[in-house]
Amino acid sequence: MRIAMFSAKEYELEFYERANAGFQHELTPLDAGLTGVSTRLAEGHDAACIFANDAADRAAITALHEAGVRLLLLRCAGFNNVDLEAAAELGMTVLRVPAYSPHAVAEHTTALILTLNRRIHRAYNRVREGNFSLQGLMGFDLHGRTVGVVGTGKIGAVFARIMLGFGCEVIAADPSPDEACAASGVRYAPMAELLARADIVSLHCPLTPATKHLINDDALAQMKPGAMLVNTSRGAVVDTGALIRALKSERLGGVALDVYEEEADLFFRDLSDHVIKDDVFARLLTFPNVLITAHQAFFTRDAMNSIAETTLRNATDFERGRPDPAHVVDTSLIVR
Repeated sequence: MRIAMFSAKEYELEFYERANAGFQHELTPLDAGLTGVSTRLAEGHDAACIFANDAADRAAITALHEAGVRLLLLRCAGFNNVDLEAAAELGMTVLRVPAYSPHAVAEHTTALILTLNRRIHRAYNRVREGNFSLQGLMGFDLHGRTVGVVGTGKIGAVFARIMLGFGCEVIAADPSPDEACAASGVRYAPMAELLARADIVSLHCPLTPATKHLINDDALAQMKPGAMLVNTSRGAVVDTGALIRALKSERLGGVALDVYEEEADLFFRDLSDHVIKDDVFARLLTFPNVLITAHQAFFTRDAMNSIAETTLRNATDFERGRPDPAHVVDTSLIVR
């Protein structure tokens, strides 16, 4: 199968080349992201492979279909960037990587919490400048604190176990509670109780119509004063305008983000020599209690191996007429 890989990064290719030794697909790495214009690069290919911030809207999917593409491979778990209705209308199959390394994301979430709480990023810069003062670096013990986990799928469940290991009380909110989580000591509670009681609220839910802007002005007002909010799920789960208002009012003790609502124009590229034109993102960077990483929670060798292997296996299964049902994206899940 000929596969056009949009938004292909140099660091990805070694994993795909190694995994492809067992599949023998013809891969065409493309630096360009998927847009209505760049779809012409997929002509002559059977499949288009895209990443989290590629814009697979109706125009792009229609153009891909006209170019002969019948399979859209997502080398990620999320699918909120895909117009699933358009894909269904055109008979285009959409396959994703539903689980690659929940440990990678859960561990990065933990790293964000520890870094923000103990001001490790600020301490690192101070020491390099010869400043050994401890003023302003005080944190709190995680042991004994209450951690709220919103979403206990594979990633949320792993994160919950890590927090239990720190000696935290863990409460969770999920419409489908995980029996193993509950058995390990996680207590499920309504969202309102979680927000009111948690010292740290960590988001691990997919972006769906029900979770878009789940964390809004009302939710932030319900949070315990001085609590920390962490998001390693999808940017639009948090209303960024509401977040900035809560930060300005000093209600929040800290915010750690690995995702951002409008990240498609920023993340996965080097803009160090450019002016950041996103005023909302620039405002976030001005707060001393905000820590941001650029969608790197998934980024471990273990996860990359799994993503490459699963993506190429999805292509082979489709070619053989038996795609894994667990990897097929359901059109009813589209975010409106």
